[in-house]
Amino acid sequence: MTRRLGCSGLLAALALSLLATSAQATDEVRCHVSYGGETRLLRANAVTSPYEVAPVSIGSYFLFRIVFERPPAQSASVKLYTYADRDDAAVPIHMAEFPLPPASGGRFGFTGMQRVYEPVRDGELEYWCEFGKKRAAQ
Repeated sequence: MTRRLGCSGLLAALALSLLATSAQATDEVRCHVSYGGETRLLRANAVTSPYEVAPVSIGSYFLFRIVFERPPAQSASVKLYTYADRDDAAVPIHMAEFPLPPASGGRFGFTGMQRVYEPVRDGELEYWCEFGKKRAAQ
């Protein structure tokens, strides 16, 4: 009898784990990125490797990268990178990391309003990010 309960418990735990994994698959990170008077909404899905994610050009000088790593990765987190896209190479100028699950956010999501300055061209990029569910395709 104890053995059956153990198997039932194991099956229940496995089912819950699968439900949690499928729920995580529908999560996304949305970042509101402003530069030069224009605001763009960038969305990121969870990945298992940070090397899968390429940066996105913002204006003619900034690159922005969202890395949303979900469990079972050891470093389950949201990492945000800003680069200056210089002639010879992209140079990292800002990095922020937030553990999963991110703290519930206020007006400016889980990151708060962030401002990144680039001193060579006197550029300013602002962003804030929120965590949420993907909208169903219509």
